[in-house]
Amino acid sequence: MESNTELDDHYFMTQAIIEAKKSLKEGGIPIGAVLVADGRVLGRGHNRLIQNNSVILHGEMDCFESAGRLRGVDYHKSTLYTTLSPCTMCSGAIMLYKIHRVVIGENTTLVGPEDLLKESGVEVEVMGMGECRELLEQYIEENPDVWETELERVGYSTD
Repeated sequence: MESNTELDDHYFMTQAIIEAKKSLKEGGIPIGAVLVADGRVLGRGHNRLIQNNSVILHGEMDCFESAGRLRGVDYHKSTLYTTLSPCTMCSGAIMLYKIHRVVIGENTTLVGPEDLLKESGVEVEVMGMGECRELLEQYIEENPDVWETELERVGYSTD
């Protein structure tokens, strides 16, 4: 039998997937995130790099921005649900605001600095959800030049 945490994790990751699909529908990279505290969504966002010609609007950063300026205690008790392993920039924001838990939809397509998060006291859980992986893999297959350009900008590789 699934625990409440597992059920909540599945529900809120589904919300992050909805955000990822919004990005895809807008012509962007399908990565989404939601910030949750006490069972309530505080913010939601999706990758808007391409749509907004932005260098910082990753799904997680868009989510933080939509949450607005929260009190420190609200960040500290929150969980970030993200469809893909957070990059260095997004991990920095997670550590800066002392978000205590990050739930990752998948980390086989790209792995961010998860060990750095753990070393900073962040609880990291990877759900290994096929839907998250498939959304991004299909995007990469259909838009390889866009994906490789984004990876080159931040020094990542999928090799």
